[in-house]
Amino acid sequence: MSTTTLVTAEQLLGMPDDGYRRELVAGEMRTMTPPGWRHCAVESVVDGLLRDYLKEHPLGILLVGDPGFLLARDPDTVLAPDVAFIRNEHIPPELSEQGYWPGPPDLAVEVVSPGRPAHVFHEKASTWLDAGTAMVWVVHPARRTVTVYRPGAEPETLTEAGQLEGQDLLPGFRCPVADLFRLR
Repeated sequence: MSTTTLVTAEQLLGMPDDGYRRELVAGEMRTMTPPGWRHCAVESVVDGLLRDYLKEHPLGILLVGDPGFLLARDPDTVLAPDVAFIRNEHIPPELSEQGYWPGPPDLAVEVVSPGRPAHVFHEKASTWLDAGTAMVWVVHPARRTVTVYRPGAEPETLTEAGQLEGQDLLPGFRCPVADLFRLR
């Protein structure tokens, strides 16, 4: 019988920066290779669209660069979306400069990288929602789609002919899905 050594959020935070992304799911470490250029370009587009929206509607903060969110303890779960949004009312008055964000973001955006199975992102979206995230966007550059996950609702996949909307989380945010994939 083999035993798995569980990793804590503090141990994860103390790991060397060797170019790999790491997350914890119930204490088990998952290592991912750095994303390719297209992944990063789409991530940048999403960041820019949300940043422009938030300049006009200062509802909260936007985090990029794979920020870690501590979703559960003992065993620890730390996930890192490509882009995250936290509403002002969910920002604690006292927040440590160190460590992972305590709790879920209101919006988690995951960009699918080539070679990563789609079911991984469905599972990740479920983990986000179970932790209290209000909305998850899974952006799939190769398929040119976005799947929107909300608590208690079936996932909705939008094609590039569709409109991505912020619904009640980001009121008035609307973006043609095709715009997410325009890199110039």
